[in-house]
Amino acid sequence: MSNKDQEFYEELSKMRVNIYKSLAAFQQECPVIHKGSKAHSYSYADLPSIFEVINPLLQKHGLGFTQLIEGSFIKTILFHTETGETIESMTEIPLIELRGMNAYQAFGSGITYYRRYALSAMLGIVTDVDNDAQGKQESKPLLTADRFAKSLKAIKEGSYDAESLKKNFSLTPEQLKQLDA
Repeated sequence: MSNKDQEFYEELSKMRVNIYKSLAAFQQECPVIHKGSKAHSYSYADLPSIFEVINPLLQKHGLGFTQLIEGSFIKTILFHTETGETIESMTEIPLIELRGMNAYQAFGSGITYYRRYALSAMLGIVTDVDNDAQGKQESKPLLTADRFAKSLKAIKEGSYDAESLKKNFSLTPEQLKQLDA
């Protein structure tokens, strides 16, 4: 990073001092949020459960947020209500096919899924079980949407089976949901 870039980021950080202080205070007060939604063996908090916990704390610390859909991205904006300072993040929503859903329903499912994780990451909060701390992390390769679609086709044709797919690859909750549908 050049000196000019470093100076720019230092100046930007100074301009956001209020939002960072409020965010830090929010994080100190926000509990781990586990409200029992489950997908297979995976536990997480859904958006209403997250909002129930964070909204009063955000208000208390002078923070708010919005999440805008821009094409296939979610733009999450955290703002300081008194100064207007903001922190922004863009998260791409992969376009995937989900069994039993048309393209609009699958995209809507992706929006909900990525809203939850983008907001949790922005706020620095925990909303799902941390399997890493329990030694449950798997080092299986992830499946791309394209490869997953091909695997589903092979399963339908009988040349591959769902258990082998689960055994050999790390699947997202959405992929597991499609597989079990």
